[in-house]
Amino acid sequence: MAKKAVLVGCNYPNTKAELHGCINDPTGANIKRALNKLVAESQPGDILFFHYSGHGVRLPAETGEDDDTGYDECIVPCDMNLITDDDFREIVDKVPQGATLTLISDSCHSGGLVNNAKEQIGESSQPGGEQAQAKREGSGFREGLRGFLSDKIHGALEDRGIDIRGLGHSHSRHHRFREQDEYFQQVSYEGDGFAKSRALPLSTLIDILKQKTGKDDLDVGNIRPTLFDMFGEDSSSKVKKFVKVLFQSMHHDDDDEGNGSGHHHHGFVSALAQQFMKHKLDEVEDTDAYLKPALETPVSDEGQAYAGAGGPSRAFRDMGILVSGCQSSETSADANPSGNANEGYGAMSNAVQVVLSEHDGPITNHEIVTRVRKILKKQGFSQRPGLYCTDHNAHALFIC
Repeated sequence: MAKKAVLVGCNYPNTKAELHGCINDPTGANIKRALNKLVAESQPGDILFFHYSGHGVRLPAETGEDDDTGYDECIVPCDMNLITDDDFREIVDKVPQGATLTLISDSCHSGGLVNNAKEQIGESSQPGGEQAQAKREGSGFREGLRGFLSDKIHGALEDRGIDIRGLGHSHSRHHRFREQDEYFQQVSYEGDGFAKSRALPLSTLIDILKQKTGKDDLDVGNIRPTLFDMFGEDSSSKVKKFVKVLFQSMHHDDDDEGNGSGHHHHGFVSALAQQFMKHKLDEVEDTDAYLKPALETPVSDEGQAYAGAGGPSRAFRDMGILVSGCQSSETSADANPSGNANEGYGAMSNAVQVVLSEHDGPITNHEIVTRVRKILKKQGFSQRPGLYCTDHNAHALFIC
């Protein structure tokens, strides 16, 4: 039996997203490479561990389809090459029978970061709970998008013949995502010093991507195609699936127009993403090579590209154990009780260490998450860590 770990910390130095207290700043490709190597070299009985400390983000729907609602929970590597809950599901599914992979994600929106894992402690997947709320928020996404997009983008889209008059015009809907950005930057904390949210606002993500790409017309409707353009083969499998379905839908629409039956069934957001893709394909010399990473990604049905959707659950033999810093619609705190920025740390990670230092002997996964919740509440934090795994692993011993 071997014990192996991958430890990741992201500070995002010299950016609007800067945090403190971490050491390493790896890229998305490096994180996935390290995790895949960790799993590929494991044997039955091995104990594997992954700890992530950094920003999290909820990426909203982009296709404009009625079934594409909700969000994809992601961690944010320093290069902004987002790693989604689907990516973690694919990694966990490769863990051999008899081995276990424990993931601690001290980041915002980390509840459910392994897609389709069974929730043992938490409120993210309860009927009428946070996933239902995310679904409702997602259903209003297309109506609220106009207010999030810049006036410059509005004009550019209208110049290209994209009708945006059908979008909602109420003030509250116009500013839905801006208000969410502001909400997730607020950390409910009643202790000493101060605390900062580990949520990455969509507006900040977009600003950073604009700086990296030099594209001023980047907005929430084309984040996924932009990530594919930036990272190609190294981009999230969910991003590649999205681009594949997007490209196929573009061909479907072109075929319909050719035979006179064009019906343009795709929504405004999809049109925005399609415009990005059309311009990009006009720019590249070899479209086949450009699209190859996406077209070679298996997609059994186009719903797999939708936000919040994923592959079939494998909970019956799931070897993954996720300990999340908070629920899917909550933020995790970057704590600073001393008031010294150089002494910052993740509130949830610190609570885990407190539990382990105070507990004499082995402790189960269920017990440690329960105790961490109590410590955070006592310290004045409102975030509620979660546990996602099989019933057996819930009562199995924590890694140490």
